[in-house]
Amino acid sequence: MTGVSRRNFLNLVGAIGGSVALYNSSRAMGLIAETGPVSNYQIKPADKGAKKIVILGGGVAGLSVAYELQMAGYECTILEASHRIGGRNLTVRHGDLVDELGNANICKFDDEPNLYFNAGPARIPGHHQRLLGYCKKFKVPLQIKANANRLAYIHETNLFGGKPVRAGEYIADARGFMSELLWKGGNQGAFDEMLTKEDVENLMGYSRFFGDLGLDGSYKGTGRSGSLNDRMLEHVKVKPTQDFTEVLKSRTGLMAALTSENYDWGEPLMEPVGGMDGVVNGFARNLDAKIILKAQVQGIHNKDDGVTITYQHKGKLHTLEADFCFNNIPAHFMPGIDNNLSPEYMAALSEFKRGNLFKIALQMKERFWENEGIYGGISFTDQAISQIWYPSHDINAEKGVILGSYSWNDDENEKFAQMSLEDRIKVAAQCGDKIHPNYSSYIESGVSVPWTRMNHMMGCGAHMEPEVQDKNFAILQKAEGRHFLIGDQISQHAGWQEGALASADNALRVFSDMRTQAA
Repeated sequence: MTGVSRRNFLNLVGAIGGSVALYNSSRAMGLIAETGPVSNYQIKPADKGAKKIVILGGGVAGLSVAYELQMAGYECTILEASHRIGGRNLTVRHGDLVDELGNANICKFDDEPNLYFNAGPARIPGHHQRLLGYCKKFKVPLQIKANANRLAYIHETNLFGGKPVRAGEYIADARGFMSELLWKGGNQGAFDEMLTKEDVENLMGYSRFFGDLGLDGSYKGTGRSGSLNDRMLEHVKVKPTQDFTEVLKSRTGLMAALTSENYDWGEPLMEPVGGMDGVVNGFARNLDAKIILKAQVQGIHNKDDGVTITYQHKGKLHTLEADFCFNNIPAHFMPGIDNNLSPEYMAALSEFKRGNLFKIALQMKERFWENEGIYGGISFTDQAISQIWYPSHDINAEKGVILGSYSWNDDENEKFAQMSLEDRIKVAAQCGDKIHPNYSSYIESGVSVPWTRMNHMMGCGAHMEPEVQDKNFAILQKAEGRHFLIGDQISQHAGWQEGALASADNALRVFSDMRTQAA
């Protein structure tokens, strides 16, 4: 255990420090905002003078606004630019259109209900109470989704001989090596000025248990990471440890260690049975709002007593008058829409930066990963695909759909965006072969979603730089005349449905206060 840099040492300490430490540190740094329960404030009921609402965009935020205002007696119209509602809540199945700019294609998965691809949100944490509240209200059935899986793999081209390593082996070795250092520090008096003798003894005992150390405080490997033999019939033969320096260098290992520690990735995670668009369908079943699809908004104009919206639909320009407008359009489209919003408001909108995520899903003719003991969870790699997700549902079925790439890397995603679907599948297959033998031979079809090229979206997970966010959110989270901005972009949780619902929650609160004061 020589040649270890302080930075790598501290990175690994953070990775294995525990969810409480990670969460509290993230909160202190402003990286995670608290998520509260579903709001219980009362929206002022509609009256004869002001009851017409127009909602621009039928994403989750827009649908929730329509539902809540409908329940208070308002008349809602949703203008949606796409051929469907849901926004980035997109589940792709057999025969579905993937509306990519200049590269539209039809999903060729088998026509089976359990062969689907959640191209947008795919996880619901247990603390996302707004979203879970709607699932309960609309009777959207949920199932547990495995996220962390110690039998999944980490893989790095230049570490561990370029071979995949079980995540559990990495985590066990990381804990073991770190615990050995901690034990030796206590044994050599490194903490005597900070801790009492009893505390040091307890620390050494804890580190021995945490890392599965020997009586002398050394780490020689552990049965926690698996074994070389059939442990049901013989005493465990411990696997050799990984090289400590390589353990510290591994970024994919760090991701695997953090999977359960991140507040939004920790168990339990859930997903709707049959696909994430079960949330959208739940709203749709309970909405009386008029929904106009393929409606391209051209203008937004505030008036003293309402809002005028102009939009293109079926080749004609239409005008819609409403008392209030809730705007779910991605912020980067707003400069191209004629409006009379204030310069200060538009300047704040201009600070948003588009997110750039890429996903590809592959239908596999056989669930070969289950033969390797993998049932759900994620494998991490330093290759272009970044991650492979295994389905948690339909265990032991003949076929399955794997998420063959989930990439957050802007440079790699830009390369993927320039490829044809066939070339994207080829890259995903080549990368997968380095993790699972003969991976490419199981692929029957694939479908990909580069969010920066998806019509009417052209990005996802919009965000602002921290130094300007507070100032701009103070402007954008308020009413601009009779116009309200909504969507995950205007929350502290961009990219998550809970963030979208929180933004709608906030806008409705501001709206309700405005209506009460005007009464």
